Amino acid sequence: MKATAEKLENNTVVLDVEVDAEQLADALEQAYRRLVKDVHVPGFRKGKTPRVVFENFVGKAALYNEAVEYVIPDAYMQAVDETGIEPVAQPKFDVEQVEEGKEVKFKATVRVKPEVTLGQYKGLEAIKPKVEVTDQDVDKELARLQDRHAQLINLEEGTVANGDSILIDYVGRKDGVEFEGGQGTDYSLEIGSGSFVPGFEEQLIGAAVGETRDITVTFPENYHNEELKGQEAVFTVTIKGIKRKEIAPLDDEFAKDVSEFDTLEELKADLFNKLNEAAENMAKQQIMSETLQKAVDNATVDIPEEMVDARVDEMIQNMENRIMSQGLTIENYMQYTGSNIDDLKESFRDDARKGVKTSLVLEAIVKAENIEITEEELDKEIESMANNYQQDAKLLRKILEGRNQIKLIREGMQQKKAIDLIAEQAVLLENTNQPVEE
Repeated sequence: MKATAEKLENNTVVLDVEVDAEQLADALEQAYRRLVKDVHVPGFRKGKTPRVVFENFVGKAALYNEAVEYVIPDAYMQAVDETGIEPVAQPKFDVEQVEEGKEVKFKATVRVKPEVTLGQYKGLEAIKPKVEVTDQDVDKELARLQDRHAQLINLEEGTVANGDSILIDYVGRKDGVEFEGGQGTDYSLEIGSGSFVPGFEEQLIGAAVGETRDITVTFPENYHNEELKGQEAVFTVTIKGIKRKEIAPLDDEFAKDVSEFDTLEELKADLFNKLNEAAENMAKQQIMSETLQKAVDNATVDIPEEMVDARVDEMIQNMENRIMSQGLTIENYMQYTGSNIDDLKESFRDDARKGVKTSLVLEAIVKAENIEITEEELDKEIESMANNYQQDAKLLRKILEGRNQIKLIREGMQQKKAIDLIAEQAVLLENTNQPVEE
């Protein structure tokens, strides 16, 4: 087989391919064996018709058309490998010659991965974030621990307060008529969570157990139910129970209960160290993000729309998987938001384009810097993945190899090294007023 590649404008390549006559002969034999099983020729059993008779009966064109379906896809993939092009879309074929005893000639026109012209990606300037953990930060973390380990106590007396968990029955009415979805029995609600219509929870503050209240709310203009958007409704709510968090005091006993430490001071020191480490990691991430964005902005690349389309489809698939994990469907989501699939695709398009450019720029830097991943590094990464999935590392590797995902993992690690390189070689500018972003 022979193959040449001609580059055209707009990241388009034309492959000129010649397939040996012997390969066509083999493909014709395969085509005959497949077709003869499905065609009944008078005087012969199915599958037993001699080829000469079969050709006369169905015509040689049918065999050649079938043979081309064998020859061209394999020849195209071989031509891709030989010429080293990287297609990003399905090719368009133009068959120029299919004759017995002669080479098969065809052209394949396909969009390919674009070339990237790198700009500056080393020595980029970035603001050095200020890393500072205060006693107030530690106190906030301690308060979170108190809240997380608080016990819910049933109130025998008292009224609803912000932060309480209450048990309620409710019925909603619009213009005096109950509406679908406006009823609930033994519903547990945390006051201040914002899980109900704005104003609902606040109007229950001060209510006692056994008390029934009528509260008036207005549904938001963007509410998912078309009939209730912007509408006023009255809910009749009965308080059936109140639970309040009992916060443990901050002392050595608390430290023993919630951690491995014996004293509150040891717990505070550990929280300080963890918060400081988190702040330093966040600062590194800010530097990486800022310098990577500059490196991408400094590069020039003509991105094929097919690559953007593919990234959009990938983003929608990921979104659909997240929604399904919550027990919904993409159709539910579009119904709630009043959107359609075209709206979703358009909303993802800018981010998809940025994502594609970032990947292309990082690939170019990997190539320019000759960044490699050793087998030891790859094994370590797979071992880390195996620990996360609670699987055996050797078994996980076999699974990944079977799915042809090892290459993707290696490429991801290479791109991570490229990001590290950009950040490590950045010129950091001091700015004492620059906080670490939350």
